[in-house]
Amino acid sequence: MAEVSVLAAPSAHLADNSRKAIWAAAIGNLLEWYDFGVYAYLAGLIATKFFPSSDPTASLLAAFAAYGVGFLARPLGGIVIGRLGDTKGRKTALVLTIFLMAFGTVAIGLLPSYEAIGVWAPILLVALRIVQGFAAGGEWGTSTAFMVEWAPQDRRGLYGSSSRSRPPAARCSARPLPPS
Repeated sequence: MAEVSVLAAPSAHLADNSRKAIWAAAIGNLLEWYDFGVYAYLAGLIATKFFPSSDPTASLLAAFAAYGVGFLARPLGGIVIGRLGDTKGRKTALVLTIFLMAFGTVAIGLLPSYEAIGVWAPILLVALRIVQGFAAGGEWGTSTAFMVEWAPQDRRGLYGSSSRSRPPAARCSARPLPPS
């Protein structure tokens, strides 16, 4: 009986389709981490709008605590969405992560401030950060597995390891340019 590699791409995966799939996964991963990173660069603004206090340092710390909640949600996202990717397919899982991250980002952008809705503003902000963290956690392993599965046989390690370079690239691109 011939052994079949679990990672062997089906013969229907043509080189052109592989390239498109890999680029789509890489760009999706970059955009997810961009969305996740924009929050950190806007923490000062978020602190004043969602965590008003007589002490600006306390407001900023509260904004960064909300940022940290997103990181705490990542393992759960990895477990749930990773399992979904294993059972329903990586593409389904990746589309879900992109929609969850986009939903979280747009909802945070449209969220009324503390002045408008009171204590609900920081509560909703933290809930949306959990959604973003859940999406980022699910996307990480799923996109790496997707890229490895679609990569050329002799380049799987390279493509799989490239997932480590996208979060720093996204953070750099999310960084606002200094005023001129």
